[in-house]
Amino acid sequence: MVALVSTVAYLGLEARAVEVQCQVAPGMPGFHLVGLPDKAVGESRDRVQAALAAMGLSLPPKRITINLSPADLPKEGSHYDLPIALALLAAMGVTDAELLADYIAVGELALDGRIVPSPGVLLAALHASAEEKGLICPAAQGSEARWASGVPVIAAPDLVSLLNHLKGTQVLPLPDPGEAEPPDHGPDLARVKGQETAKRALEIAAAGGHNLLMIGPPGAGKSLLASCLPGILPELTPAEALEVSMVASVAGTLEGGRISRMRPFRTPHHSASMAALTGGGLKVRPGEVSMAHLGVLFLDELPEFQRAVLDSLRQPLETGEVSVARANAHVTFPARVQLVAAMNPCRCGHLGDPALGCSRAPRCAADYQSKVSGPLLDRIDLHVEVDPVSAADLALPPPAEGSAQVAARVRTARDIQTKRLEGTAMRTNAELDGDALEAHATPDEAGRKLLMQAADAMRLSARAYTRMLRVARTIADLAGAETVGRIHVAEALSYRRQPPRA
Repeated sequence: MVALVSTVAYLGLEARAVEVQCQVAPGMPGFHLVGLPDKAVGESRDRVQAALAAMGLSLPPKRITINLSPADLPKEGSHYDLPIALALLAAMGVTDAELLADYIAVGELALDGRIVPSPGVLLAALHASAEEKGLICPAAQGSEARWASGVPVIAAPDLVSLLNHLKGTQVLPLPDPGEAEPPDHGPDLARVKGQETAKRALEIAAAGGHNLLMIGPPGAGKSLLASCLPGILPELTPAEALEVSMVASVAGTLEGGRISRMRPFRTPHHSASMAALTGGGLKVRPGEVSMAHLGVLFLDELPEFQRAVLDSLRQPLETGEVSVARANAHVTFPARVQLVAAMNPCRCGHLGDPALGCSRAPRCAADYQSKVSGPLLDRIDLHVEVDPVSAADLALPPPAEGSAQVAARVRTARDIQTKRLEGTAMRTNAELDGDALEAHATPDEAGRKLLMQAADAMRLSARAYTRMLRVARTIADLAGAETVGRIHVAEALSYRRQPPRA
């Protein structure tokens, strides 16, 4: 007899259908697992056997063969435990295989028969919805699965309860819908005293989704300014929140089915490896740039990152996705992020200060900043100097304008962009390209002349030229202007900085 149970394989944010086939046939007793399984899937034999033993069942003295079809698709992860166990139980006649035909099963088994969480349940639920099937998953992840509307969900705490539910002797409760986490906006901009230029650049970056680099001495407030950014960014739309949660589900960080409407804010340490930042590893998982999808990736102490690691961000920043190539798989994760970076002007951090600066200036600044490649700097729209704050500035009362007022202007500018880009795949001015850039960001005659003069004087690359147009369009949106004018171009150009030269 051959029993069939449906499950999925995860390739990036794609869930592909996998059929678990189990045959119990006469022959030398054995338990064989085929179909290109990895180490975790191969170990399912021991977990399944121990879970059945905990139920008081023993394997029949026959040849048991489990095939994961299609056989040429790599199988990774522990979520195959539950479908393998169900296929084996159906082949043994313990449960009815026909009852399982309308479900997709995912979940890891404990040795005592409990069904424990495994990454990717939200993707499996969305796949089940597309296939018009139900989902069998761990009880702890039932709320996560409920985010896929219209999917019948059986969230079982253990194998015994699941079998009793399928037989009709016990009814498992329908899991509660997942909840949206309350927003955590972080520090308020009212805490930042002085730094008006940097705060203006932060507002422009938030309004258009632009990349931002802050350069200044230690203690000037660069990290505080970056941590205020989530408080002025608009919340994720429901569709965007689901998109971000899919990445979190694959990474195994979506706890209790709680989805946040706040944009992600990721701050990896400068010792992060290339796999940690862009994704990969022995089992391909999304990196920090994908975990920050539709949010902010903040890189503090930018030159302290390994140069190869930083350069690996060039392609994701340009295309909005990161591709991880392996010999047996090619996985793509979304990576539409807003890069915010902070750095000191030199290693000592006090370039230009006669009292604190080192004796190697300006050579030390050129050496230090040259650790960040020119092509990466070219992808950063706004470069802003963050001057040190004096004790007199700190003694001043808090500014009258905080995050709430700035967030209102940012939200208005984003609404303008959403209406303008309706019907396209673009969301913000930072994504304007091709015909959309020409149609919406072309400046008036005075602005065009200024831009052309600056392009020659500053030797702007084609990429830098288009990025200046995008920033100018955002400044115009913040001002409520229909056309990009000379004043908007001038302000956009003021944020373009050239690295120091020895």
